[in-house]
Amino acid sequence: MADTKREIERKYESDDAALPDLTRVRGVASVRDRGVTHLDATYHDTADLRLAASSVTLRRRTGGADAGWHLKFPVAPGVRDEIRAPLSDTLPDELAALIRSRVRDRDVRPVVRLRSDRDVRHLLDDQDRLLAEVSVDTVHAERLTGEGGEARWTEIEVELADDGDPDFLDQVEKRLRKAGVRPSASASKLARALAETEPASASGTASAPAAGSSAHEGAPSTPPATAPEAAPRHKHRPRPDGTPVTAGDHVLAYVRAQRDALVELDPAVRQDVPDAVHRMRVATRRLRSTFRSFRSVLDRTVTDPVSADLKWLATELGADRDQEVLAERLTQALGRLPADQVNGPVAERLAAWSEARHHGAHHQLLAVLDSRRHLRLLDTLDALLADPPLRKKAAARPDKALAKAVAKDFGKLSRLVEHALELPPGTERDTALHEARKKTKRTRYAAETAAPALGGPAEEAVRDMKALQGLLGDHQDSVMARRTLRELAAVAHAAGESDFTYGVLHAGEAHRARAAEEALPEAWRSISREFPF
Repeated sequence: MADTKREIERKYESDDAALPDLTRVRGVASVRDRGVTHLDATYHDTADLRLAASSVTLRRRTGGADAGWHLKFPVAPGVRDEIRAPLSDTLPDELAALIRSRVRDRDVRPVVRLRSDRDVRHLLDDQDRLLAEVSVDTVHAERLTGEGGEARWTEIEVELADDGDPDFLDQVEKRLRKAGVRPSASASKLARALAETEPASASGTASAPAAGSSAHEGAPSTPPATAPEAAPRHKHRPRPDGTPVTAGDHVLAYVRAQRDALVELDPAVRQDVPDAVHRMRVATRRLRSTFRSFRSVLDRTVTDPVSADLKWLATELGADRDQEVLAERLTQALGRLPADQVNGPVAERLAAWSEARHHGAHHQLLAVLDSRRHLRLLDTLDALLADPPLRKKAAARPDKALAKAVAKDFGKLSRLVEHALELPPGTERDTALHEARKKTKRTRYAAETAAPALGGPAEEAVRDMKALQGLLGDHQDSVMARRTLRELAAVAHAAGESDFTYGVLHAGEAHRARAAEEALPEAWRSISREFPF
């Protein structure tokens, strides 16, 4: 069984590997020598180093107190989540699943061996509590693929103790810098090993891309089978620093960010991290909306089939997410009721319903993430970004092309909202408001795409659409909550339990829906009157 640990550390290098007196660091009462440990780690990756390209490391290590498999994901500079699994001869299935969105169907193999002699010291406070671990590592790196060479170096690593204050690392760094120690130029031992042992004859695709590059950009992919051979391809030329210039540049930057989100959120969804499913679902919606809103920029004969797969993925993600939202909403509503309005085991039945639905939905979602269709979708998005199906308008100035797309989406939203407001309360109006909610999201995402180019007006549009989305979303959540309450009440009644409380909750949800509907006309008048496009 794997376990996860948050790792906060900093790496340094120096011409002199000797440590300065660290008892002079504020808060350090003593420094305890823990001796020297020999570590032997083999790092695994694909032939084109897909893990290294996204700053993910996978190793099998012996020696030390934590021998086993270690998988590390970047969180922030100097911060990584390390997932550990027991030592075994082959990669554990649970770790293989966590890297699948990055490696797809590529083989994972040993690429670098690092043997280190680690001289460890513990920094302790005046109550003998661990503040940080400082190690001086003498490293021997050996490339295991191609005709790679070897490299040797010494580095200093400072790792914060569990639940320690990150500011303490600043105090240690201040002391180290004063002694002539400088921050390492490499983010990790693996990054340095890859750079210093790269085969002399290696091509650009055989080594890890530079920091900040896309994990999959330029990786071998299969273009969408549905793309017409004669589809036009108009060049897009962002500035050398990657700054978007044309309308096409801005749209592709937004698409790339959502593709990256799908890849990077995959491990969190598998681990059932709170809100991960929601964020992945939002990324799929943003992609679909972008393809639809900017059809004058991206050729729809290429993007429409991708949108179909994205809709499928969003639906699969929704089974878990919708249940999660409903369970939280109903649990909170139940908690607000006076005790005399709660009859029967309502909380227990709601919890059992939530757990059963979540378990089934999550199991199904894992199968979806491992499916050939999902992995093919990720490859197709890579191919689309590597050879974007740009139309003539992609070369246009972003201020005009992007603003026009936002305005067009807002015009469609206006017609949907006004149609819904003309309908009497009931199922037909509920459906119309739900359609308006979906169009609100699309308009918001179009404005998000345009915001880097258009600035204030687009940002104002995003704020307006978020406010409207919140109002329409509360209404739709009430519709779904009332449907669920009717189902739960029927089950409770059949079991001989009181269904009174379900009726009370149902009445409360109906009141929330009416409040949203009553607030909508004035909110819409304000938004439509001041909308900047």
